[in-house]
Amino acid sequence: MSHPTREKLLAEAEVLVRQRGWSGFSYADLAVAVGLRKASIHHHFPIKEDLGVALIDAYGVRYDQALAQIMASSADGPARVEAYAKLYLHGVEEEQGCLAAAMAAELGTLPPRIRDGVAVFFQRHIAWLHQILAEGQINGTIGDDVDPDQSARMIVATLEGALMMERLLGGAPGFEATLAALRKSLK
Repeated sequence: MSHPTREKLLAEAEVLVRQRGWSGFSYADLAVAVGLRKASIHHHFPIKEDLGVALIDAYGVRYDQALAQIMASSADGPARVEAYAKLYLHGVEEEQGCLAAAMAAELGTLPPRIRDGVAVFFQRHIAWLHQILAEGQINGTIGDDVDPDQSARMIVATLEGALMMERLLGGAPGFEATLAALRKSLK
């Protein structure tokens, strides 16, 4: 059962991490963002590590739901990859980085439970993309010379990099250009 205050804390903390990074905000910043006292935050998340674990878990659940919708919407490999890429485009448009990437950028300072959660997030995405590419090869929508293992990792790396770079440089048009090149590599 969800608690409205807890959900509001998670939503605001996600924005802060995606804009500033994991180390770039404190419970004082979060308290201001949600209009609560720090003690109220500690009631829901006794330590910042607990908040980080809950953040990456909730983010993963949302992405899992989106990936399931993409799977159900089409059997076409490139269309599925493009739909996946559009999830990243939303971050460009909102001027926010990927939560998992923002946390991964601070790998050396992350507590182990958060680091493990971020690793699982990326591992699930790579496995999902591997499945998409392999199924696309079977149904003829992905080229036979595409290596699902290598390409799955390349897709995640490309989209994460494009999200970071195009927030600074080209915005949505720059991201779309990267997506066009990615699409071409799958044929």
